[in-house]
Amino acid sequence: MSAKALTPTLSRVAGEGANEAKRRKSVPSAAERERVRVRGVVHRFPVRVYYEDTDAAGIVYYANYLKFAERARSEWLRQIDADGTMAPRASGLVFVVRRCAIDYRQPARLDDLLEVETRVTGAAGATLDLQQTVRRDADDLVAMTVTLACVNSAGRPARLPAALRAALATVLQA
Repeated sequence: MSAKALTPTLSRVAGEGANEAKRRKSVPSAAERERVRVRGVVHRFPVRVYYEDTDAAGIVYYANYLKFAERARSEWLRQIDADGTMAPRASGLVFVVRRCAIDYRQPARLDDLLEVETRVTGAAGATLDLQQTVRRDADDLVAMTVTLACVNSAGRPARLPAALRAALATVLQA
């Protein structure tokens, strides 16, 4: 395996954005340009498998994929909200996992360089739906569908902060 840098990145889904602009007959507005720029964004977070992540056979323990996904979600939120104004925490809110469905397809092993891909698939009121995939090179190892709930300090559901809802709306527009 090549020695890739362990740096999270935002990238565009292959084939989206560039061709869309070519199909337009008029010059797009600033808002349309922003929508095209954000649409299709996938967050990629690198993870190296360490000894602590594996069982006695050198295979990643199944629950550790949840840790990898949590780190990727945290970095995704940090990256889309560089100034900290959209984060629920700035409003006294936090995200909790409400639902998580996992499909384990192949094992990861000691010293593998993995990539956790995070994509927003939906947002409503107090919830956020994500698709997360753990990959090794071109192989999908684990696929997760995660629903996050935004809650206040009392643990009660709370609407996503307005700035975050607005940013997510641009990601979710087709």
